[in-house]
Amino acid sequence: MKKVMFFEGDIETQGYFSRQIAEAMQELGHEVFIYDLSRAWNSTEKFFRFFEKGNTALINFNFHGMSGEEYFLDENDRSMWDALDIPSYNIVVDHPMYYHHFLDKVPHNYHHVSIDRNHDKYMQRFFPEIERAPFLPLAGTQLYPNKSNVPIECRKYDVVMVGNYCQPEAFEKFITRIDDEYTAFYYAMIDDLLTHPDKTVEEVVEAHLLEELGEVPEEELKKAMAAVTFIDLYVRYTVRGQIVRELVDAGIKVHVFGDGWQILPCRHEENLIRMNNLDSVGCLKKLCQTKISLNIMPWFKDGAHDRIFNTMLNGSVCLTDSSIYLDTILHDGVDCCLYSLKNKGQAAEIAHALLADSDRMQSIADEGYQLAQAGHTWAHRARQLHELIEQT
Repeated sequence: MKKVMFFEGDIETQGYFSRQIAEAMQELGHEVFIYDLSRAWNSTEKFFRFFEKGNTALINFNFHGMSGEEYFLDENDRSMWDALDIPSYNIVVDHPMYYHHFLDKVPHNYHHVSIDRNHDKYMQRFFPEIERAPFLPLAGTQLYPNKSNVPIECRKYDVVMVGNYCQPEAFEKFITRIDDEYTAFYYAMIDDLLTHPDKTVEEVVEAHLLEELGEVPEEELKKAMAAVTFIDLYVRYTVRGQIVRELVDAGIKVHVFGDGWQILPCRHEENLIRMNNLDSVGCLKKLCQTKISLNIMPWFKDGAHDRIFNTMLNGSVCLTDSSIYLDTILHDGVDCCLYSLKNKGQAAEIAHALLADSDRMQSIADEGYQLAQAGHTWAHRARQLHELIEQT
C-alpha cells in the first residue's frame, strides 16, 4: 500500500482538509507524512526519510508544491515529483481558470481532481493533455464525533454565515482598465450572470465573445477565460452580499464570521453581527452552536461546498442555494432548505419560517446529519482517493 504525502502550513483550510484525509488514509492502512510548508527545509529532510521509491504518492490542494517553490526544484529546475517519479493527485478547490499558469507546467505523473463537474468539463476541453481523476466533491467534518449534537432549541445563534466578504467595487479597476467599450462588454457579462445565475462563468464568457466576434479560435478562447477571473469574483461577492443583506434587512440576526463584513451596507445594521475570522476548528465550533447555517455557493454550478456538509454533520439546518450535483443528493425541506438565486428574498422567507418552528428545524437537522454521515465525510473522500492511487 502506497505511502502518501500531504501539505499544511499555507492555506489553513486546505491544511485542515489534508489532515482530515490523512487521518482517514491512516485508518485504511497507509503510512502518511504531512509536509509543513512553513518549515520547508526541516520538512524536506523528514520527507526524504519517509520517501520510498515507487511506493509514494502526493495528495495536495491547489498546486501546493507545484507553484515554483525552490525547495521542490533540483539544480536543473526539474520538480521533485518528476525527479523522484512521484504521482500527484491535485485537488483543485477553485475554478481551473485561475490556474492556467500552473496547468501549463504540471509534473509528468499528474492527476487533476475537480470538485465541480463543470470544472472537469473545462479541463477536458482546454487541457485535454492532462490526466483527469474522477470528480471528487468537497466533504465535511463532525467536530465532536463521540458526542450527540446540541439540540436546535438549545443553540446560541439563529443564523450563522461562515466566510469572507469583499465589495464588488474592488474589482472595478479590472473591469475599467482598458476603455469604455471593454468596460461595457465586461458589465454585460456580469449582468448576464446575475440575471441567469444557473449559468457558468465560462458559458457566459464564450457566448458574449461569440456574439461580439462571430468566431473565436479555441486557443484564444482559452486565454480569454484566464483573463476574466475578476468577473467570477465580482459576481460571487455581489450575490453573497445580497443574500446576507436580505436576511439582515428582513429582521433576522445574522452572525458573520469572516473578514470584510464591516463594509457591507445594510438598512438594519443592528442585525448584522460582525465577528472575527476563525480557523477551521473555530468555524466548526460555531456551527455546533447555530440553528441555521447559511451557505452561498461560490458559483460551483455542478459541485458542492464543505460548508454544506460541515453544517449537517454538526447538527445545524443547512440553508443553501443548489447546483446540478446538489439536486441529486439533497431533498428540499427534508434534509436541508434550498433557496433560489433568482429570488433573493426567498432565503429570508425560509429563515423566518424555520425560526418559528423548532420541531421542523430539528427534523431537518437530524435528516441532514444522517445524509452527510452516510456519504459526505472526508473519510468517504479518502476511500475514493485510496482506490484511485492504488489503481494508478
